[in-house]
Amino acid sequence: MRYLITGGAGFIGSSLAGALLEKGNSVRILDNFSSGKRVNLDFPITSALEVIEGDIRDPDTCRQAVSGADYVLHHAALASVPLSVDDPVLANDINITGTLNMLVASKGAGVKRFVFASSTAVYGDTDDGTSPKVETMKSAPLSPYAINKLTGEEYCRLFHRIYSLETVALRYFNVFGPKQDPASEYAAVIPKFIEALLSGKSPIVYGDGRQSRDFIYIDDVVRANCLACELPDAAGKTFNIGCGRQVPINELLNELEAILHSNATAIYKDARPGDIRHSWADISLARKYLDFEPAISFRDALLQTASWYQRKNYQ
Repeated sequence: MRYLITGGAGFIGSSLAGALLEKGNSVRILDNFSSGKRVNLDFPITSALEVIEGDIRDPDTCRQAVSGADYVLHHAALASVPLSVDDPVLANDINITGTLNMLVASKGAGVKRFVFASSTAVYGDTDDGTSPKVETMKSAPLSPYAINKLTGEEYCRLFHRIYSLETVALRYFNVFGPKQDPASEYAAVIPKFIEALLSGKSPIVYGDGRQSRDFIYIDDVVRANCLACELPDAAGKTFNIGCGRQVPINELLNELEAILHSNATAIYKDARPGDIRHSWADISLARKYLDFEPAISFRDALLQTASWYQRKNYQ
């Protein structure tokens, strides 16, 4: 099969690319390298890899990228809540206009299925955290990024209904694993904590640390994408992709301290604008239509992730 991965030089996109290449597929990557890294594309198998340096905001580039593709895995985005708060116009341009460009190009190219990387951010703070997020819940976005992703989902749904382009939206919860960049100001919490603990610095916690997240390992996200391309009943639907388990941030920090044999004193700062208090996935729909089940425990996933950063000398 021939896959196009937008944002394929990023953390999730490059992990997808590597897995698909290993299975003998042809992979084309579209990335402008504003945040993606070329080092992420250093795969053992590159004979079936093509890289296009370009921007999803350019319709001609999108048409070029989708030409001949069977499946599109759309991960290119301004994937930061704080940055979307700082620059909502830029976030809108990349995340909404860019997604629409890709949908139009995919429809024109006759791709078999378009898989859209959405986010748990679309829910906002819809409850007190005592119940998991269900796809049928009313959304209450707290950031421009969340609105962008919700709009992308709606465009996917419309393109499936009006133009018969098969689309699937995957609402990622908190993805983590090797290749996440801890150096970015807007990096995810796990690589930031690991970097701080390995270097003997104090981890920074935004909020009181009792806020919770549903963390999911990158290998499970890769598998969810493959299933979203393959299973016929998934077309036109939106799915939560998480583990179905709440982990308070303080508990996460304690786990990492134990794994890395570190006991740094955390620095607590005010919660950031747009941050969700609790994030917890109900994955019943993904189980039913994608045959999806997380395959690795949270503890084992943290061990594998921490080990990768140690090998890469993030110290």
